[in-house]
Amino acid sequence: MNFNSEQKKAIDHTKGPLLIIAGAGTGKTRVITSSVLHLINSGVYKASEILALTFTEKASNEMVERIDMEMPLGYEEICVKTFHSFSEQILRESGLEIGLDTSYKILTKEEQWFFFKKNLYNFELNYYRPLGNPNKFISNLLTHFSKLKDELIPPEKYIEWAGGLADEEVREKNLEVANAYKKYQELLIQNNYLDFGDLTTYAVKLFETRKSVLAEYRNRFKYIFVDEFQDTNFAQFRLVRMLAEEHKNITVVGDDDQSIYKWRGASLSNILQFEKFFPEAKKVVLTGNYRSSQNILDSAYALIQNNNPDRLEVKSNIVKRLNSNIDCNEKVHAHHFQNYLNECEFVAEKIASLQKEEGLPYSSFAILVRTNRLTSPFIDALKSVGIPCHVNDPKGLLHLPEIKDLVAVVKFLANSYDDIALLRILKCDVFGVQMGEILSVINNPIKKHLIDALRNLANDGNEVLPGLESNFKKIFELLSYLVEFSKKKSVGLRGGL
Repeated sequence: MNFNSEQKKAIDHTKGPLLIIAGAGTGKTRVITSSVLHLINSGVYKASEILALTFTEKASNEMVERIDMEMPLGYEEICVKTFHSFSEQILRESGLEIGLDTSYKILTKEEQWFFFKKNLYNFELNYYRPLGNPNKFISNLLTHFSKLKDELIPPEKYIEWAGGLADEEVREKNLEVANAYKKYQELLIQNNYLDFGDLTTYAVKLFETRKSVLAEYRNRFKYIFVDEFQDTNFAQFRLVRMLAEEHKNITVVGDDDQSIYKWRGASLSNILQFEKFFPEAKKVVLTGNYRSSQNILDSAYALIQNNNPDRLEVKSNIVKRLNSNIDCNEKVHAHHFQNYLNECEFVAEKIASLQKEEGLPYSSFAILVRTNRLTSPFIDALKSVGIPCHVNDPKGLLHLPEIKDLVAVVKFLANSYDDIALLRILKCDVFGVQMGEILSVINNPIKKHLIDALRNLANDGNEVLPGLESNFKKIFELLSYLVEFSKKKSVGLRGGL
């Protein structure tokens, strides 16, 4: 493989802390995988002694695939995981050390919301009791709790801080949120649930309170790689730092200009904190870009200067200007729009115009968006002018709404008291049940589970508007039939019902 001098310097590093500042398109994934291979092939470390942490499953899978291609068959497995999956591995293996039932279930965001809604009256809320639709209220509280966990702030510390506030009204409001946070955590444990924010928090707690467990994992992983380091939160950095504190064999790769999970300046603090905790760390700056032409790089560099002085380039007096061997004289155009609909219409019309005037195939165009949810308006705009399109969704098949509906049915058949699965089934378009009608089932004060409330409504219909009881009755009869059907038929049954 051909590497430039800075890439070689990073790959050849085998001991001690290393900070790699990798600009966009500078081959950071290639450098990380080549570094892993160098450590193994040189005999410095065994494959099982290396830990590589990424932020997404896609990045993790890509790294594993690249390593697999270069390693011989039958080599020891390298631990390449996301922060969440690595923290989960620690808790599944050693959570009993802090009294955690290792058979816990991890709640998704939707399941968190429903769990909170189901237990709403267990929270002593006054200021924050919802007067109307509770959706945003619950979501905001859960987001706040997640941020507290990212910063390793336990409920007790939050309550102590809130109780010390001088202004009475501000104190009462904050105490209400702090106590709700405590109650939420208690309810999760009582039901053997964890949310994603709990994973790293409990892993850190485990390492802090059980030094023998920490020593075991330090001995297991003798070299650590962290990708997209600029986006790590306080808890994640704490976890990594505890693992590397003794041997200090850690390489972090990041770029404050590419942060997507942090606000301006916060991503910079991560890198500065790394240099503080590991003052002996060597530093490599990758500036050779292999993806874009120089005109694009120059335009991006000019734009990012607006973030000065809150940039590593200024704080550490380094040069991060990217260089490319690809020349292009085309100018980079920037367009401003009143709203996203105008933007989508412009993009669709521009593609149609270029295709007609220059004969360019539609496959030569690409639209990049910030998040997957932003693809929908572009798809609608393209359809309106007759342009075919393909959406690359990295989440995969299991994240499609239709597949989630099928999974919910299977979960319900396995456990008819799975309220979250039943809620999703009731929301299926095929049943034609309005959300207000579903809420009448959810808010049934007598029945503990949805299936009991649904059975009650289906049998007498006294608690719903006339006509709706027949709808609920049909749904309940169908679900009852499916439960009985599943008892007598095999999973591999061919043919319809």
